[in-house]
Amino acid sequence: MSIKSIRIKNVMAFGCKNNDDINNAFELNFNDGINVIIGENGTGKTSLLKMIYAAIEAPSQVNDPKSSSYYLYDYFSNKLKTNNFFNVYKSDKDFCEFEVSNDNQFFKANFWDSNVDSSYVKNDWNISAIFIPTTEMLSHSKGFLALNQKFNMPFDQTQIDIIVNASLPEARQVPKYMNNILDKISKVIDGSIIQENDEFYVLKNNGKKLPFSLEAEGLRKLGLLWKLIRNGLLVENCVLIWDEPESNLNPELFPLVAEILLELQQNGIQIFIATHSYNFAKYLEIRRTSKEQVQFHNLYHADEISIDNDSAYFMGDLKQNHIMIADNKLLDEVYNL
Repeated sequence: MSIKSIRIKNVMAFGCKNNDDINNAFELNFNDGINVIIGENGTGKTSLLKMIYAAIEAPSQVNDPKSSSYYLYDYFSNKLKTNNFFNVYKSDKDFCEFEVSNDNQFFKANFWDSNVDSSYVKNDWNISAIFIPTTEMLSHSKGFLALNQKFNMPFDQTQIDIIVNASLPEARQVPKYMNNILDKISKVIDGSIIQENDEFYVLKNNGKKLPFSLEAEGLRKLGLLWKLIRNGLLVENCVLIWDEPESNLNPELFPLVAEILLELQQNGIQIFIATHSYNFAKYLEIRRTSKEQVQFHNLYHADEISIDNDSAYFMGDLKQNHIMIADNKLLDEVYNL
């Protein structure tokens, strides 16, 4: 089961000029494989990923002791208390919503008059998701979850969830293809990831135990992926959402991460990533086994309020593709030397 579409009206970057027209909203359809979200800063890429994650995870929290009216805000920031922060017009009187669908079922959140109303169809909405935020979190794990229970920590729910997921016990066994991926990552980080007393370490192949915070940040990103796989969280029908996987990563490792994502997708995991890197996105395009395995979605400013989009299976077919424009500008400067 996969996420098929999202519809957003007046939430954060996704404004609508004609607010009276309920059908005038941002809409984007996804494929079952790897969905690559690109676009300039401020076009809502991270917000879109968080809406997908919130739609998948929020229904499982309906019995949470927190007020259901505010729980959705936590996926975006720990500081949001009213829909003024969500609404592009900054006014309680304006209607805003987002809806995520898997064709047969949906999750919808409506915001108005400082209230939140969420609705979803319970039957078959049994999707699980993993969200990897841009911020590296495992270095902050010592005592983090205990403090979070007692105090209002300055982290959103995606950042809290990744520590929770990485802290789970390891699975007794993982599928054979996952062992192959674990071996590839272990070779790069020269070891494996362990947790002792709420703190993560890289256990090097020579037996040295290196605190996670002392490892290179790009390798920490791969170490986190290793731990999520070893904990048995990336399984068939799971959705992996990864915000800027190329961040702080040596470009030489782009092909490896692309290969891992493609292998995960081939084994039934739908993937959403946001990226600013033309090279990383291009590796996904040229290494896929079929064009339908990877689809590119470009977000761009339609006007001063609205965000528009176009989708294609080849990056060169996208309109207003700013990561290609930036790459071409660099090539022009090189040629003009």
